[in-house]
Amino acid sequence: MRACALASGSSGNAFYVENENQQGVLVDLGISAKKVIEGLGTIKRSPKNIKGIFITHEHADHVRGADVFSRQFNVPIFLTKETSEKCFVCSDEKLINFIKNKETVRVCGMDVRAFPKSHNCADPVSYSIFSKRENRIVSVITDIGHACKNVCEAVSDSNLLFIESNHDSGMLSNGPYPHFLKKWISSDMGHMSNFQTSLCILEHARSNLKTLVLSHLSEVNNTPGIALKTTRSLIKERKDLDPKVFVSERHEPSEMFRI
Repeated sequence: MRACALASGSSGNAFYVENENQQGVLVDLGISAKKVIEGLGTIKRSPKNIKGIFITHEHADHVRGADVFSRQFNVPIFLTKETSEKCFVCSDEKLINFIKNKETVRVCGMDVRAFPKSHNCADPVSYSIFSKRENRIVSVITDIGHACKNVCEAVSDSNLLFIESNHDSGMLSNGPYPHFLKKWISSDMGHMSNFQTSLCILEHARSNLKTLVLSHLSEVNNTPGIALKTTRSLIKERKDLDPKVFVSERHEPSEMFRI
């Protein structure tokens, strides 16, 4: 399996996961179809090999480009019914597939498992993608208010993990956001801080976690350097845990990670 963050942040999110035959799926499509095509080109992949788009929740930075891309390349979209009722996803209803928040869908030989999480929206899910042939699991977990049981289990199972490390608590507290927004971000229905994410990994990841990609960083309340420093300083307490740690970019694809 290989995977890449095409973009991650409040301006738009899209993650690409593929099987050994370079057939893949997207988790979220919150950037324009044009940018997705450009990003896939950067990693030398064709949009024609995308076999499914899996939406996590209804916020624009996760669904913005789904309609155009889905119709242009005839790609099915998977999301919960409650999520679809809260946003415009696609004008071609034949491409929309409803899933339950604890359902597994098989696409191009990979099992894509949805699981509920805590975030301020209708029926938010994240996804773990399993290749039985390769016995590997990639999880994409962003927009989480706290590390609930489902999140912790996914972290424990993963060989490659894209996980939210949204803000530094000090920067958020002293930053320019209004009080109500700071309160929501730091709540159990908002976003996880660098420390919360690092603690979750420290407590629940196993030695099979080989690659960790910190994602959905705030442009205002975080920096890649602070996120990396916080994570590395905590997880080094575990001698059996030694993943390579990266940070996803807001506007550029990450490298292609192989597990």
